[in-house]
Amino acid sequence: MRVGFVCTGNTCRSPMAAALARKILGVHMEVDVISRGIAVYFPSSANTNAVKAMESYEIDLSWHQAVQITEQDLYDIDLVLTMTEQHKLYVQRLYPEAAPKVHTLKGYIGQLEGDIPDPFGGNLDIYEECAKVLNECILSVSQKLMTNKE
Repeated sequence: MRVGFVCTGNTCRSPMAAALARKILGVHMEVDVISRGIAVYFPSSANTNAVKAMESYEIDLSWHQAVQITEQDLYDIDLVLTMTEQHKLYVQRLYPEAAPKVHTLKGYIGQLEGDIPDPFGGNLDIYEECAKVLNECILSVSQKLMTNKE
């Protein structure tokens, strides 16, 4: 299975979500996890505070480079999880054939409302709070995927 996480610039939320998913989902199943952005204008590293927030989960995010989502990505990905409703709508509009497999992260796990707040520009505490929310969501994604697998 291939899972993709999508945010705006691919320097904060989606790389953190993907890193957590690799760690959590990888324990239970064979999964390829990627992260992409919808507005990546030049290669950027993961935000410094995102790297620091992931350290408390024993994850090294220092290697990450932002990547723009492509039509090929959406062809290859089985499940696309976006950080916001706007990201979901953008991807579905741009690539209508992929629409059925595109969900907001919170929507996929049954939380019908709510986006993952963008920590960009915030201090480390804000990134750590974002990482905590992402971790809780990824744990729920893992449970859902394992239930669907059986």
